[in-house]
Amino acid sequence: ITADERYATIVKDLQRIARANLIFGLHVHVGIPDREEAIDVMNQARYFLPHLYALSVNSPFWLGQNTGLKAYRLMIFERFPRSGIPDAFESLSEYEDYLKLLVTTNCIDNAKKIWWDIRLHPFFDTIEFRICDAQSRVDDTIALAALMQAIVSKLQKLRRQNVTFRMYPRRLIDENRWRASRYGLDGKLIDFGRKCEVDERALLHEMLEFIATEVDELGSHAELAHIERIMREGTGADRQLAVWERTRDMKAVVDNIVAETYEGLNLSQAQPRAVAAGP
Repeated sequence: ITADERYATIVKDLQRIARANLIFGLHVHVGIPDREEAIDVMNQARYFLPHLYALSVNSPFWLGQNTGLKAYRLMIFERFPRSGIPDAFESLSEYEDYLKLLVTTNCIDNAKKIWWDIRLHPFFDTIEFRICDAQSRVDDTIALAALMQAIVSKLQKLRRQNVTFRMYPRRLIDENRWRASRYGLDGKLIDFGRKCEVDERALLHEMLEFIATEVDELGSHAELAHIERIMREGTGADRQLAVWERTRDMKAVVDNIVAETYEGLNLSQAQPRAVAAGP
């Protein structure tokens, strides 16, 4: 546990739940100074969280065992209170009333103990995406961050045009969140508008078309092109599982994660060599 008063308090409050939280997530902040706008964008961005999760799955093993899931991390983190997909809020004032109630009743001392998959950061003027697994390749991390930025930019533009992206209840989004955790890119998500299952990659292509103009405006074509690479070649979980299938050696899996990390650092010293997910 990091030697910090905040983390010591979390351990005191949550006990073994906190001590067992040996997981690593990718948290991306996108700046929105207007908090009223931020809560509106957060409400709408919830829909895309399972899509982002499916692209980022990178935790198929737990305690040295293959879990059968492409991402097990959120199964661990769900033990924390105030986690998962948040409900939609009618307004910033409703959200602030919720926080005040939790503080007044000694549930939390500040809003940093709201651990949802997406949240308004209490001290920065940002929306914080927290659903993604940590990535072993730098290029994957940058691509996911650029994707989140473009989604936010699109939703902001729609808001300025007095258009609201469709919003669905948490219980429906949770169904897609589970599917993303279980199958990653190889499963199907529910298209709630059409009331049918759709191949995950097909939905991701629709999402990329949805934000295409914003990608042009942000100049993030190179970064978003890497999302296509992830869809073609597989996720971090796919690569871990490919090494496991070939070797049945957990050390080889770890060595490959290290090798992928070194590749992104552009260091001059000799580096271990990563392998691909394919056969």
